[in-house]
Amino acid sequence: MTVSVLFYLALILFSGLIFGRVVKLIKLPNVTGYLIAGLIIGPYCFRLLSLDLVTELEIISEMALAFIAFSIGAEFKLSYLKEVGLTPVIIAVFEALTASVLVTSVLALFGFDFEIALLLGAIAAATAPAATIMVVKQYKAKGPVTQTLLSVVALDDAVALMAFGFAMAIVNTMQHPEKSSVFMSVFSPVIEIFGSIALGFALGMLFTIPLRFFKKDSNRTIITVGFVFLGSSLATMLGLSPLLLCMCMGAMLVNVTKAGDSVFKLAENITPPIFLMFFVVSGAELNVNILPQIGVIGILYVFVRVVGKALGAYIGAVIMKAPEPVKKYVGLTLIPQAGVAIGLSLIAAQTLPDYGPKIRAVILCATLIYELIGPVVTKIGLKKAGEIKD
Repeated sequence: MTVSVLFYLALILFSGLIFGRVVKLIKLPNVTGYLIAGLIIGPYCFRLLSLDLVTELEIISEMALAFIAFSIGAEFKLSYLKEVGLTPVIIAVFEALTASVLVTSVLALFGFDFEIALLLGAIAAATAPAATIMVVKQYKAKGPVTQTLLSVVALDDAVALMAFGFAMAIVNTMQHPEKSSVFMSVFSPVIEIFGSIALGFALGMLFTIPLRFFKKDSNRTIITVGFVFLGSSLATMLGLSPLLLCMCMGAMLVNVTKAGDSVFKLAENITPPIFLMFFVVSGAELNVNILPQIGVIGILYVFVRVVGKALGAYIGAVIMKAPEPVKKYVGLTLIPQAGVAIGLSLIAAQTLPDYGPKIRAVILCATLIYELIGPVVTKIGLKKAGEIKD
C-alpha cells in the first residue's frame, strides 16, 4: 500500500500541534515543540518521515519564508517610523551588524572556512520578534525600552536580510571565481538588493489594483496568497532575494492602501499551519548524528552572537543618546532567533552543500537554546528596566 503525501502532511500537523501543547505546559514557546516534533518523527530518530520526503517538502519552507517576510513588511508604516524617529533604526543596524561581524571574525579566527563563517555571521544578525513580543504582551510592559524594542525587532530582520544578501553574493563569487568579475563581485549584492526592493515595491502597488474590485475576505485571501507566491517565485527566477522582495511588497502595501491592515489580518489566519509545518520539517532535517562534530562552532556561535547583539545595541543607543535604561537593557531583549534564521540557514545550506548539514545543525540547535532562554532573559531585562510591574 502506497502512503499518500497528504498522510505525512497530516502527521506533521498533528505531531506539531501535540508537541506545541506539551511544551506550553512547561512554559516554552510553541516553536520549540514544533522543532522537537520534527526531530522525533524525522529521518534521524523514529524515521516516520524519510530523508527523500523531507527534501521534497522544501516548498513548505519557501511558502513559509515568503509569508514571514511579507508580514515583516507590515511593520514599516511611515507614520509609525516618523513617530519613533531614527533611534530604533540606528540600534537595529548596529546590533544586527555587530553580531554579524563578531561571529564571522571569531569563527574565522578559530580556523573555520571563511565561507561558512561569513554565512553564519550574516544569519546571526536575525532576531525572532514573535517570542519577544509575546513577553511584552503577557506582562503588559510599558516604557522607553519596550517602545524601542518593538521598533527594533521589526527592523532587525530587514537588516539581516540585506546582510545575508551581501554575504551570499560574496560566497557565490568565492565559489565560482571563473564566472565572476571584479565589477560583479562589488556590485552583485547591490544589484540583488535594489532589484528586490524595486520589484517588491512595484508588486506592492499592483497588489492594490485587485483589492479595489474584490471586497470579500475570501477573494482577498486568494489575492494575498497569489501575490506572495508570485513575488517569491519571480525573485527566484530573476536571481533576487525572495525574502527582501516579499518584505518590500508588504511595506508598500501597508503604506499605500487602507486595506493593507485587513490584508495582513487575513494572512495571519492562513499562515499558522504553514508555519507549523515549516518548523516541524526544519526539525526533521536536524541530523543528530553530527551534533558531536559541531561542538566548538556551535558554542562560539551561541555565545558570540549574544555578545554582539548586546554590544551593538548599546553602541547604537549611545550614538542616539537614548535613555539610560535603553542603553543597558534593550540588548538583553534581542536573543530569540527562529523563523527567518532557520530559513536563511536553508538557503545557506543549498549554497554550500558540503557544509549544509553543519550549518543547519548549528542554527537549529542555537534556535532551541535561544527559544528556551530568550523569553526569560527578555523578561529579566524589561523587569530591570522597571517596565514590568511585580
